[in-house]
Amino acid sequence: MVSIAMSYAELDRATLARLLPELLLSGQLIDRSGMAHCIGAFGRETMAQIAIDEWMSASPVYTKRMRSALKITGDGVADMFKCLQLDIGAPPQFMDFRYTIHDEYHGEFVLNHCGALMDVEPMGDDYVTSMCHDIEDPTFDATAIATNRRARIRPIHRPPRRPADQHPHCAWTVTIEPDRDELPLPEGSIIMGTTRAANVELSPITAGGEGHNNYIGAVWEDLRFADWSHSALIRMAEEVALQHQLLALGFAMSVREKSASEAQADEIFRKQLTGISGLSADRLRHCLAVEPDAEGLAAVLRIHPILGPEQYVGARITINGEGAQRSVQLRLPGNSDAIADNGWIAFIDPEHLEPVLAMASAVHPTWSAVTGHRDGEDLVIDIARGAAIKESGEVAIARFSSGATFEFADRGIPLSITPVSAG
Repeated sequence: MVSIAMSYAELDRATLARLLPELLLSGQLIDRSGMAHCIGAFGRETMAQIAIDEWMSASPVYTKRMRSALKITGDGVADMFKCLQLDIGAPPQFMDFRYTIHDEYHGEFVLNHCGALMDVEPMGDDYVTSMCHDIEDPTFDATAIATNRRARIRPIHRPPRRPADQHPHCAWTVTIEPDRDELPLPEGSIIMGTTRAANVELSPITAGGEGHNNYIGAVWEDLRFADWSHSALIRMAEEVALQHQLLALGFAMSVREKSASEAQADEIFRKQLTGISGLSADRLRHCLAVEPDAEGLAAVLRIHPILGPEQYVGARITINGEGAQRSVQLRLPGNSDAIADNGWIAFIDPEHLEPVLAMASAVHPTWSAVTGHRDGEDLVIDIARGAAIKESGEVAIARFSSGATFEFADRGIPLSITPVSAG
């Protein structure tokens, strides 16, 4: 038996630097997994309201956490842009934000590429308007007020694109005026602030070592994660995994309010979980370039954001057996903060193992023999070889996104963004 630590701290600096963009993109793809099921259950307009609810509940909370972790203490547009660069709503390159800072309290950004638009545009103008108008207006402000409650993000232009090839995809102003009324915190974010996820303590960033330990100073045009210290990368990975958990809690709260029954809400939540579980595992397998053996499966599970961060979920992995009979065991404790919050992990049980099956079979289709049992309060899940299976419908729906096959590029040494004249 070989025990595998679930901590991001067990990964080296270079691996963490490759992993961070993947984790950020994984968080963006949660909605590609969940919203299709909401459209089927409730229609486009209610789907849009669920998206608004989930992001407005989660974003102010996790932005505040990232600000604290990286010592982003200011209240200007530069500080807001720093937070956006580490937000699952704006994964690098896939959501290619380009920033301009006019002065401390005035700036702009454009999206040179919007992966979310590329996913939604084929569905027609009504869906584009739902995302780029109905959803973005309140959720952008909810993100902004985590930095300054007098901040406003307003469109210069945005889709539906006219002409059809309009570029950049959208453009926005960011203004902070001292005599402007403060926006209230969204009610959902106040509720979210009471969860275990909002308050869990993660790994401290330690002084010293090679690379950045905080985000004090200039805004970088792109974040090159290889430039950050090992302990900073560990904490950022943990925070981004936690962003997944907070967004899922926001999604679940809204879906429950709009469902006809608890059973309907549970079904939608589990479908969302299954889709993102499999799609993220597939991308993580490619990121790590692992073999499809027991060690490779364990390597993917140990960094999967659904199962982290360890301080919140408390999962444990062991590899058992020898040779072709090797299997992987996943233990999910029944007394974790994740269970207390009634989030994703609480919806995996011996009768509902589809998310784990999706993760395992994404590493190789023959990791298909997935069984579970209770050991006291803990859920013990055994993953063994079986007949090759097809990808589940939930994962196939999530794979609709162009993010499923998106490739990150090396953009070289990033430049700092300096204020320019607003003239």
